[in-house]
Amino acid sequence: MRTITHLLSRYTAWIWGLLHVLGIWGVFVIAFADSALLGMPVDAIVATYVFQHRTRFFVYVLLAAVGSALGSIPLYIIGYIGGETVLRKRVSEERFQKIHRSFEEHEFWALMFPGMFPPPMPFKIFVLGAAISEMNFGHFLLAIFLARCVRFFALALLTLYFGPQIVGFLGTVIRQHAYWVAVVLVVAGLLTWLALMMKKNKSRNQPAQ
Repeated sequence: MRTITHLLSRYTAWIWGLLHVLGIWGVFVIAFADSALLGMPVDAIVATYVFQHRTRFFVYVLLAAVGSALGSIPLYIIGYIGGETVLRKRVSEERFQKIHRSFEEHEFWALMFPGMFPPPMPFKIFVLGAAISEMNFGHFLLAIFLARCVRFFALALLTLYFGPQIVGFLGTVIRQHAYWVAVVLVVAGLLTWLALMMKKNKSRNQPAQ
């Protein structure tokens, strides 16, 4: 146990030392690495940056969202080349078919909605699913960017109000009530989509001046 604690302590010290060198770009680098390689404490880092420099919170949200989108490119390439084999090894056949159908029917939302969730949502599985389904690359990047904007913007607002300790609280809530969190996000997304469609139809039906 002492060895594990020591390793975690050194790992944490290494990350914060790296962030000290990178400055404002640390959020981008950690978000990129989190999507491309290993799981990184990106939410805790975004929350800390936002809390320490409140006036720059929107910059940090954008940098983290861009980093997440670009960091997903290597996994997209892997999935595009031969990701079906990788994905089938990681999920059951039933889960694989469900993911595949979701991308065939609504590929943009099938990627965007999972992208709004922090861990333990297995987002990399959906990235592989998008690549296997040969999702348009531009739409792929846009869906991840928008999803991460929603996720990190909500996190930034909560951090400004409650402080960076909100990260641990949210992680507990999501683990214990993942189903209801998913329902809330889906309903919010549908309501937003309906509001945009109604506004668009209303503008079309208005007579020209």
